[in-house]
Amino acid sequence: MVNETQKILGKNIEVSATCVRVPVIRSHSESITIHFDNDISVERAIQALKDAPNVVVVDDPAKNEYPMPITASDTDFTYVGRIRKDINRDNVLHLWCVADQLRVGAATNAVRIAQKWIDLEG
Repeated sequence: MVNETQKILGKNIEVSATCVRVPVIRSHSESITIHFDNDISVERAIQALKDAPNVVVVDDPAKNEYPMPITASDTDFTYVGRIRKDINRDNVLHLWCVADQLRVGAATNAVRIAQKWIDLEG
């Protein structure tokens, strides 16, 4: 995961990961912690995720609504939820995401990044 992130983004980004194999038929799941230079607003983060292509926000723990591997199976979307600030630091955000590893894997993301780059250079 550390090497993949740096390879895909072409940057030396600090990544610490704990990878766990669990018995699910499809879909990778990740618990993600992001450190920002400045304080982060959960509302702004949620809006940015909602505005991102191929991302679906499912985030209502009170109603037991958050991303599950079964939700992502056979789709081309990345599902994100459990979005919350760290209880000790206002510049740290935690979230949970799931995506079908066969349909939204490294190859698909590489194509999406290339398409975005072409649009930007266009």
